[in-house]
Amino acid sequence: MRERSGAGVVGALSVLCALLTGCQSPSGGVAEAGAARTATVSPAPAHPSGYGAVFLAVGECSSFGTTSFTEVPCAGERAAARVVARHDGTVRDGPRCPATTDFVLHISEQRPGADEDGDGAVPQGYACMRNLQPPHPGDPGGGGGPRTIVGDCVYGSGDGQVRETACDGEGEHRPQYKVTRAVTRRSDCPAPTALYVRLGGVRPVGCARPL
Repeated sequence: MRERSGAGVVGALSVLCALLTGCQSPSGGVAEAGAARTATVSPAPAHPSGYGAVFLAVGECSSFGTTSFTEVPCAGERAAARVVARHDGTVRDGPRCPATTDFVLHISEQRPGADEDGDGAVPQGYACMRNLQPPHPGDPGGGGGPRTIVGDCVYGSGDGQVRETACDGEGEHRPQYKVTRAVTRRSDCPAPTALYVRLGGVRPVGCARPL
């Protein structure tokens, strides 16, 4: 079976940052999170490969690379991450990735003018990926992933910005706050709350306490 591959990844997949949407202090001030690095892949023209009709469909796997990635059989030795959710369009306009997603692949549109079997088109979309083996930066306290969830830690990165970091202190930056609860309103946070983190979803406010 042939592997389907793509090129044009911007930055190493293993160093993707979390997509924090911003934080608020108890006084109401907003500390915007810094922009996260993302990976954009441009699939090669697709042909039947034995991995399914959809490029990087749910349940399919990819290898890791710094300048390219390849869709590979999940049972193969090169498989490094599995697709846990797949959506067309952009992350901004589409559904959110599962909470413990490790990183997101942004897939460029590919619509060849001529195709011998009619299935070479790949729409713009994104794949929510989960590493097959640890580490899992998307886990609570893991220090990464595209979402901030309960159990994650953050630090002030300067200029009113915050970024996620590992709670165990093994990351490059020491954790300063930990998100302990997700609520619907800031008034629902417990007394020790020192920072309000925007989580999104049905409980969009994260209550963070100082460490």
